[in-house]
Amino acid sequence: MVGDGDDEIQARRQGESGHRTVPHTADIRVDAWGTSRERCLVEAALGMVECFADVTAVRPTAVERVQFAEAADDDLLVALLDEVVYRLEVHGQVPVDLEAVAMDDGLDVRLAVAALSEVEIVGSVPKAVAWHELHIGPGPYGWSCAVTVDV
Repeated sequence: MVGDGDDEIQARRQGESGHRTVPHTADIRVDAWGTSRERCLVEAALGMVECFADVTAVRPTAVERVQFAEAADDDLLVALLDEVVYRLEVHGQVPVDLEAVAMDDGLDVRLAVAALSEVEIVGSVPKAVAWHELHIGPGPYGWSCAVTVDV
């Protein structure tokens, strides 16, 4: 994760991907960037996980695949983050690594997951993704997105 705005811009110019979390009134704001739409989506999901869990020393116990039908970029961002919340709430799984690949008919996502019980909880678990002030799109140094996560 990059520290401040100048570092973030420099990282983007060098073609790096990343994310950062910013406190937001009773919520968390995730800013993410990547060289492609798919990498930006992955960074947003990793940023959301990082806001509540330390997964740095956790090894995945399973790999799950999810396919999303082609949709607007903001719909894909919300769908992916909603999938992370769903896996937490229903299956007790936390993604420790993700990979997204664009397909002709949508997006194929691989989630390397671990049990919630194996992860150190460091913050409030996300409950939902807000549409308010959601952004995703290409820019001069690749793709970026910003999303508010209700905790």
